[in-house]
Amino acid sequence: MKGILGKKLGMTQIFGDDGTVIPITLIEAGPCYVTQKKTAETDTYNAIQLGFGETEKRKLNQPKLGHLGKSGSPMVRHLREIRTSDAGDYEIGQKVDASIFKVGDIVDVVGTSKGKGFAGVVKRHHFAGGPKTHGQSDRWRSSGSVGAGTTPGHVLKGQRMAGRMGNDRVTVQNIKVALVDVEKNLIAVRGSIPGSNNSLVIIHESVKK
Repeated sequence: MKGILGKKLGMTQIFGDDGTVIPITLIEAGPCYVTQKKTAETDTYNAIQLGFGETEKRKLNQPKLGHLGKSGSPMVRHLREIRTSDAGDYEIGQKVDASIFKVGDIVDVVGTSKGKGFAGVVKRHHFAGGPKTHGQSDRWRSSGSVGAGTTPGHVLKGQRMAGRMGNDRVTVQNIKVALVDVEKNLIAVRGSIPGSNNSLVIIHESVKK
């Protein structure tokens, strides 16, 4: 499975050959460096570890400095694993850039959604809220009853309630690569992807295409 790490830059639009407007998200994809290889013989599964986001040496802790020193790769901020059946085709320290994808490829993009903080059931789960009449004045955005009385006598696990919203790992599947610029390390995908601008994303081959 091909994959690369990147940084979400934001959304814009391009025009297709027939003049249609195509909404796209720009991603700064790479350059990444192979910092570790894992094989079925030594680790029970096949994967490569990619490093992305060059930074200053003083901003990294000692374990990461030692790990990167063994690989001979530049000092990078982010490390992520990508499962692949052909881990043997990669070399430690090898550079991976946007050229691994081409226009028309179908990919999955993994990111961390925007955090919304503590939210009520209307915003978090799209509840309708209470009735707007019959004299009530403070139940418009309330959840109402959350369970029965004697049986089962407690609130069931998984009941939708108010709570922390967002800041979750989200995968958008089967989106098309609309643009690849290897010189500028840019990949553009059709539509939106999770996360705020400048957040870390993982782009890999589609699993369910």
